[in-house]
Amino acid sequence: MTTVKTEVPMGDLYAQYLGLKYEIDEAISGVISSSSFIRGPDVDAFESEYSELLGVNHCVSCANGTDALYVAMISLGVKSGDEVVVPAMSWISTSETVSQTGAKVVFCDIDPITHTLDPKRLEACITEKTVGVVPVHLYGHPADLDPIVEIAEAHKLWVLEDAAQAHMAKYKSSFVGTLGDAATFSFYPGKNLGAMGDAGAIVTNVDDLSASMMKFARHGGLKKGDHEIEGINSRMDGLQAAILRVKLRSLQSWTQKRQRLAAYYLEELAEIPTATLPTVAPWAEHVWHLFVVQFEEREVVAGKLKERGIASSVNYPVALPFLPCYKRLGHAPSDFPAAYHLSQHGLSLPLFAEMSDKQAEYVVDTLKTLC
Repeated sequence: MTTVKTEVPMGDLYAQYLGLKYEIDEAISGVISSSSFIRGPDVDAFESEYSELLGVNHCVSCANGTDALYVAMISLGVKSGDEVVVPAMSWISTSETVSQTGAKVVFCDIDPITHTLDPKRLEACITEKTVGVVPVHLYGHPADLDPIVEIAEAHKLWVLEDAAQAHMAKYKSSFVGTLGDAATFSFYPGKNLGAMGDAGAIVTNVDDLSASMMKFARHGGLKKGDHEIEGINSRMDGLQAAILRVKLRSLQSWTQKRQRLAAYYLEELAEIPTATLPTVAPWAEHVWHLFVVQFEEREVVAGKLKERGIASSVNYPVALPFLPCYKRLGHAPSDFPAAYHLSQHGLSLPLFAEMSDKQAEYVVDTLKTLC
């Protein structure tokens, strides 16, 4: 039993940098020396390398993951008066981008086991105004895509995967991001593949859709000064692309480390009766962006962990339908019981690729003592 206090953060981006310091510094220096700050060869190369990793035809880089959602929806033709179905548990980017297109966001409850959009509840959310659905691969666990896609096809809806937390996660034998009409990724610094600033991307196998997304994200034209439509300015900068190219080479080993740590947690914490551990569906390969445990007395557990130098986080303390900005929709907890329950009890424990065995053991031993 570990007795010596050990500081355990939720993540350690500086340790990640130190592990790749020479390569990252060299990549940054290369961008500076060539002055390729906006797009440039590293952006082109990253788009090619990321699409090759996932096995998709196109990768359209953006300034951030939120823009990626917005660009994708606009390019899919979302307009005022449309309705788009999103899960009730996610970061607000998933829903706010629907509203930004002028469409109405429609929330669907999550599956209580996978914490992703519940296919059994999807049909009831669809109306004659529905144009698409955005399944979120929450915490790094894939949504159950087969029934979602089947329902969407039956109603002639598009499917936009929100894979912001699920780099290299797999649904059955396929990477998430490859099974819908398009998928969006965030490279926010704390993500499994993170830049040193904001960055995002959209992937798709649809040629026309890719061209539309590139055009819209680059002021409405693919050549400088040639604006075919009114677009927006959402470009990945060269520094972030160069950094991401370096980190991309470590993504598989980082993912495997996260999976080993999660397996250790699942085995060691199983004996704690007050903890409801996450479950991995048999068809899923989880990449553990977050390891979320449910506790009846979450705040008490979090407070005691903090006293012992262990960080924790609540992702997310309020389910989307109950945020003040959606008060106009008039939802009650009984409308989305699974999302509401998770928001009240879920606590993210430290889990990151640079985490030491000593730190993981200290988290486990402390929880066993506390609970």
